[in-house]
Amino acid sequence: MKELEALFYLVPVCSVIALAFAAWQARRILKFSEGSERMVKLAKIIRVGARAYLQRQYRGVGIFFAVVTVILAIMAFAGYLPPFTPFAFLSGGFFSGLAGFVGMSIATSSNARTAQAASGSLNSGLKVAFASGSVMGFTVVGLGLLDLSIWFFILKAVPLPFVAQLKNMVYEGMNAVALEQMQIEFITSTMLTFGMGASSMALFARVGGGIYTKAADVGADLVGKNEQGIPEDDPRNPAVIADNVGDNVGDVAGMGADLYESYVGSVIATAALAVSAGFGFYGVALPLLMAAVGIVVSLICTFLVSCKEDASQKTLLAALRRGTWAAAALSALAGLPLTYLLIVKPGLGGYGYYVAILSGLAAGVLIGYFTEYYTSDTYKPTQKLAETSLTGPATIIIGGIALGMQSTVIPVVVVGVSVMVSFMAAGGAGAIGSAFGSQAANQGLFGIGLSAVGMLSTLGITLATDAYGPVADNAGGIAEMSGLGEEVRKRTDALDSLGNTTAATGKGFAIGSAALTALALISAFIDEIHIKDPGFVFDLTITNPVVLVGLFIGAMLPYLFSSFTMNAVGRAAQSVVLEVRRQFKEIAGIMEGKAEPDYSRCIDICTKSAQREMVLPALCAIIVPILTGFFLGINGVVGLLAGSTVSGFILAVMMSNCGGAWDNAKKYIEAGNHGGKHSDPHMAAVVGDTVGDPFKDTSGPAINILIKLVSMVCIVFSGVMMAVALIK
Repeated sequence: MKELEALFYLVPVCSVIALAFAAWQARRILKFSEGSERMVKLAKIIRVGARAYLQRQYRGVGIFFAVVTVILAIMAFAGYLPPFTPFAFLSGGFFSGLAGFVGMSIATSSNARTAQAASGSLNSGLKVAFASGSVMGFTVVGLGLLDLSIWFFILKAVPLPFVAQLKNMVYEGMNAVALEQMQIEFITSTMLTFGMGASSMALFARVGGGIYTKAADVGADLVGKNEQGIPEDDPRNPAVIADNVGDNVGDVAGMGADLYESYVGSVIATAALAVSAGFGFYGVALPLLMAAVGIVVSLICTFLVSCKEDASQKTLLAALRRGTWAAAALSALAGLPLTYLLIVKPGLGGYGYYVAILSGLAAGVLIGYFTEYYTSDTYKPTQKLAETSLTGPATIIIGGIALGMQSTVIPVVVVGVSVMVSFMAAGGAGAIGSAFGSQAANQGLFGIGLSAVGMLSTLGITLATDAYGPVADNAGGIAEMSGLGEEVRKRTDALDSLGNTTAATGKGFAIGSAALTALALISAFIDEIHIKDPGFVFDLTITNPVVLVGLFIGAMLPYLFSSFTMNAVGRAAQSVVLEVRRQFKEIAGIMEGKAEPDYSRCIDICTKSAQREMVLPALCAIIVPILTGFFLGINGVVGLLAGSTVSGFILAVMMSNCGGAWDNAKKYIEAGNHGGKHSDPHMAAVVGDTVGDPFKDTSGPAINILIKLVSMVCIVFSGVMMAVALIK
């Protein structure tokens, strides 16, 4: 046991290594030149606008967290939750928001530096942008593991007699096995609330940032490109700075908070499943150490990312793939000795748990690859989509929706295979046809949790390739607005086009990991009910009307949520469109370059709209599951969780891939295909891209947070649901 305790200390050590590496990368980036005076000015405007937005967002979200903390404190006082729960909720939200803020801060400091570096060589631009993304990636995993470690050691130090008193158990006379089980249940139950805080912060960041960025993007494109016929990122467009700010608050801060909560959520849920599988602290250690080792291998593999000056789009993709695939391979190798030390050697099981880890790693790589296949303009699906623009906007929109629907097949198959392989390999084969909640079933569910941890173990470098995209996008905008040479703009366009693909791939990875994590959380919810009431009998047959109604409500919830977020983007974009039109009409000399637009006005409109519009979708994600529990009871809640996971996963994949394909179809035409810029097919592609913007950057990515937050809310409020449910 002493050896096991020593292994636990590797987790905070690796988290500190991740944060130190992120700090080192940030210092390296800041040593690069920001370029000309004009570039410095533009970068400052973007940076100030992004920080102003986040400050306003955090003030609003702070009110929500204060209210929920009071509610959780009342529940803890009433005995429904452990007393540490409100503090765990706050810390989860704080670290999730901090991860996004750090990533956004370095991204807004890297955009001009990337453009300036690209004036030297393509490889220099790639390295600065990727280094910025790596700061985001390693900050997320570093803070995630640090917070998990802090709470683990705090809760482990709580005296066992006090834990027994909280759980209404008699401490005297309990044997060592029972004491350990009681302690682990106490630790994991409290830490699940930490995940709820992270998920809540992520939802606000993703939805608010998504509304902001797409309102600005749609407004800039509709008036600037379609009505005025000026290029993308043209400094004469009043919404162009707001668009660049939006890339950072939505695609960097939002994505950082999103994957932070996926990361910690998968580890916490798997640790909780280890308890029900009877693996004790050995089972809890495996997901924590797998995540810790993933940090080290991801760090090593960041140094593999580089390219030659004449690199093509495929070569650039290969450069990033080299890093992510090498990290997956090294994580696979590292998982073997960990499985031996923590599962095989103590006699808890065989190497089937290692197979479960491998299945998650393989699923992550495959989902990333096929997302790239359906959204990159180097492959036929997006090239054929661009061809549909020859007959107008209607056909490219029809083609994009069809492509998105078709693209759901492979991710569903991949996740399905991963679930079955991990469940069966971990011992779940014996649960087929056996009683619900058997030991074999619990072991199989623990395997599913391990597959989610395996997929997310390389998050440090995977998120780096994703966060790279907005930096490259901003660099292209600054290059355009600063009048850098054609060769520089060509390089930044290549980096930007690659960024569109990596962003789409990152979203696919996030959604796939969300599906596996949500499945683990459903199992954790069932275990939490058994912990609170060992005699509770589940009836989850499809013929149970309560379960069936819960399934319908859960399947509906992602569509309702998407409706709220899509309408929010539409309303905010209308305000931006009207403002941009007004400025073109009323400010003389804008089109001639003799007068500067009022950029701050568009930034202010987007900020206010995002803050106002993000409230309803966020409340929907919290209120619906609680009300379902009150009216339909625990069996109905399980139906809700299953319905929202399945429906949300498929809808999120479809929307994200639709938007990514439309965006790159436009880029494919702008590269000179089908008439190039300012042709009729280009105008049609711009319309498709405009429709796809809220698909891929607002609604789609936010759904994966929705399905996990719903599970977390149900777990935290399970005690109250059991007490007041109308249908027991």
